[in-house]
Amino acid sequence: MRLSGKTAIVTGGAQGFGAGIVRRFVEEGARVMVADIQGEAAMEVAKEVGGIGCAVDVAKADSINAMVAQATETWGQVDIMVNNAGVSHMPKPLEDVTEEEFDRVLNVNVRSIYLTAKALVPAMKARKSGCFVQISSTAGVSPRPNLNWYNASKGWVNTATRTMAVELAPHGIRVNAVNPVAGETPLLPTFMGEDTPEMRAKFLSTIPMGRLSTPLDIANASLFLASEEAAMVTGLCMLVDGGRCI
Repeated sequence: MRLSGKTAIVTGGAQGFGAGIVRRFVEEGARVMVADIQGEAAMEVAKEVGGIGCAVDVAKADSINAMVAQATETWGQVDIMVNNAGVSHMPKPLEDVTEEEFDRVLNVNVRSIYLTAKALVPAMKARKSGCFVQISSTAGVSPRPNLNWYNASKGWVNTATRTMAVELAPHGIRVNAVNPVAGETPLLPTFMGEDTPEMRAKFLSTIPMGRLSTPLDIANASLFLASEEAAMVTGLCMLVDGGRCI
């Protein structure tokens, strides 16, 4: 029960890594809001785990503010913010990515963290405690070709994590990131371009441990970073990648 008494919001919590984090946090005693642009799916996961469901567009300030207000009204405070929602563009030369695709990647992967920080940091500062966990990517550490703007967005997440950490540490707020290698999630086809046995074999050949990451892998790393076991850990961008970035 490492998160007993804690409250958490997990964006993109209705599927993939997010749903794994939600379930793991609840197992360890947290009260969790499942926030997702797919509102009905968020409600279903929330009902399953005894949490709160919330439909949210993480790229819009009004939507983020409403999400935080709902959680605060229900629990009194938000202890842990997991910025998990993320999107990619299909693999293609950087000059072929449309402005619409570029804007969507930056809005969901970058703007969302800015908005949750604006919404939550003042209250966290006031009580001298709080924790952010960003779900970044190995793409921000060791970029793959033809995912240029996605790679860049995750590089931003890693830098934002470190700069938030150094600024907020004196206020008792910790900020860390998890950098997964690609996993069995709805985003996988956007990394590979096409999901075929040949493409999977090529993809797996770049991961020394020979497998994709799982929601449980990422949930366990997030759990550690959100728990008091990591009380002296801030500004860490933890690789959970089976050795890909070595």
